[in-house]
Amino acid sequence: MMSLNPVTIFSRGAEEEKAETARLSSFVGAIAIGDLVKSTLGPKGMDKILQSMGRSDTIQVTNDGATILRSIGVDNPAAKVLVDISKTQDDEVGDGTTSVVVLACELLREAETLVARRIHPQTVIAGWRMATDEARRALTDFAKDNGGDPVKFRQDLINIARTTISSKILTQYKEMFSELAVNAVLRLKGSGNLDAIQIIKKLGGGLQDSYLDEGFLLDKKIGVNQPKRIENAKILVANTPMDTDKIKVFGSKVKVDAVSKVADLELAEKEKMRDKVNKILKHGCNVFINRQLIYNYPEQLFADAGIMAIEHADFEGVERLALVTGSEIYSTFDNPEFCKLGHCDLIEEVMIGEDRLIKFSGVKLGEACTIVLRGATKQILDEAERSLHDALCVLTQTVKETKTVYGGGSSEMLMADAVSKLAAKTPGKESVAMESFAKALRTIPAIISDNGGYDSAQLVSELRAVHTEGKQAWGINMDDGEIADMGKLGITESFQVKRQVLLSAAEAAEMILRVDDIVRAAPRQRNPDMRDH
Repeated sequence: MMSLNPVTIFSRGAEEEKAETARLSSFVGAIAIGDLVKSTLGPKGMDKILQSMGRSDTIQVTNDGATILRSIGVDNPAAKVLVDISKTQDDEVGDGTTSVVVLACELLREAETLVARRIHPQTVIAGWRMATDEARRALTDFAKDNGGDPVKFRQDLINIARTTISSKILTQYKEMFSELAVNAVLRLKGSGNLDAIQIIKKLGGGLQDSYLDEGFLLDKKIGVNQPKRIENAKILVANTPMDTDKIKVFGSKVKVDAVSKVADLELAEKEKMRDKVNKILKHGCNVFINRQLIYNYPEQLFADAGIMAIEHADFEGVERLALVTGSEIYSTFDNPEFCKLGHCDLIEEVMIGEDRLIKFSGVKLGEACTIVLRGATKQILDEAERSLHDALCVLTQTVKETKTVYGGGSSEMLMADAVSKLAAKTPGKESVAMESFAKALRTIPAIISDNGGYDSAQLVSELRAVHTEGKQAWGINMDDGEIADMGKLGITESFQVKRQVLLSAAEAAEMILRVDDIVRAAPRQRNPDMRDH
């Protein structure tokens, strides 16, 4: 007689979830992640406090989707996919990190209903693909391009910065920060190298005291007895040990037959150090900046030679400095003739709040600038930096791809309208999936208005009506809680960001929907007899 026991092919401890269970587990995980971040969407979105446990016990207050998702530990595989797309969105275009997760989550919410109605996932995916193509086409046709007209394009950039910043902590000073971000990005002259824009955070003052400074600021001190101001500086940037070289007398065991011999050893060390400093002086530099510490003796030698020496410049500071002054970073000093020194017109100390910083003016990389952020607490400064970074990323993307679209939910409604029209012409079950895609797109303006405490059902139905009439630029005016023409209000977003949100969300949702089996490997057993080698 045959045994009816199921055959186990997995090792003991492995788990498998099949078909419906697997799909349900994916949907639940993904929807939970979407629900977590959707309250942060839009200009009236709320913030989250993230508290890390452990030694540092730090607190972050943020409404940046990517930061929130990166900071929480997620165990559900589908939720991990959504965390990854928000990270990709952050790396690729810098903004829209919440939108992309919320759209993917809404698509899966729709898919759950369709699968429950016995529509096969592959049919849903086929419909979604047609819908994505149609939505992308509609968005591209709607996009405007003022790249050829510098005055209009600058206004576009200001509008984009204002829209990006209005959903962040900087919203009350959005005019000031949008000007600041646009000026910084336009200085880059299209190179898009964000490394040339440095952000320095200094406690004290309020956010409105932040400003943009030309040149480069280094948060370090100048050595004792050295010149505090140098014009026409020739800068040598190094990463080399400037403590007593080679033999560490006080840390090593040395056998000597008289105490005077220890003094000889110290003298030999000093001579080695002096040789090294002389080698550095032969390069003809008048400013020496080192990644590592510079001890008293070499510091004194530099002071005697009238050279400004700056020690322990943090690594990012040194790399940025080398970039903006046009120098290289050196560790050996034997070939002064091949050495590439950095240049700048003036180096001086400046005071910001309570702190002294070193300011490099007239640097070789003309586009280099520093944004000094002031604020009351560390958390405010960190969040301000994240918000500004998002704005700068979006602006550099827009300088490369100059197309823009309108915000306030108008782009989503426009895409949804195009997809609905196509669904109406499509026979077969795919049209049901396309309708669900349009419905998911329409939930974005609904969530934005819900977060402001407005009646989303009313507003979205009004929007739908005006979009059907062909008023494609209409969206939600979040200040008054009514629909309005986004073109007149100047609520503009980057085409690149919107396109990336649409494509990433559709791909991620499709990937999760394709799953019908989740296999978890058995945990590795630790043998108590085995010792770690």
